[in-house]
Amino acid sequence: MRDLREHIVDVPDFPKPGILFRDISPLLRSQLAATTDALSALATDTEWQSVDALVGVESRGFVLASALALRRDKGLIMLRKQGKLPPPTISERYQLEYGTDALEIRPGAGRVLLIDDVLATGGTLRAAADLCARAGYEVAGLLVLIDLRIAPFEWRSMPARSVIEY
Repeated sequence: MRDLREHIVDVPDFPKPGILFRDISPLLRSQLAATTDALSALATDTEWQSVDALVGVESRGFVLASALALRRDKGLIMLRKQGKLPPPTISERYQLEYGTDALEIRPGAGRVLLIDDVLATGGTLRAAADLCARAGYEVAGLLVLIDLRIAPFEWRSMPARSVIEY
């Protein structure tokens, strides 16, 4: 995964002072297929066969989940910031490393893999998994491109699997 990491650009003090932002835009521009392959390899073929859809967390999670859904012939569900989906929705407030926010999803059913770009403090991923469960989905796995290793993370005894760790 060293090659993929080389395409990620560190942007200090973004979006706020003291935050080191990992910009995956250059990675997606030049290595989208390889990135998709690496994320796909985080789950076994048996796991892929057992899921109905992928849930992409706004906004970079949409890109990753879309590519994976196409590659694995799965449905795509968007988990959006509050106020971006038409009703009915279910929402969840959560703490970010630099503030608070809320996510929303439309109610549904089926087994899903949750996909996001970066695991930092775990607030977004935990809220996303809680929200999926409350909305009627069975969360079968948590896949992230980058784990910043700020703190250990598990959701209901399920660890997040990552391609790149810092």
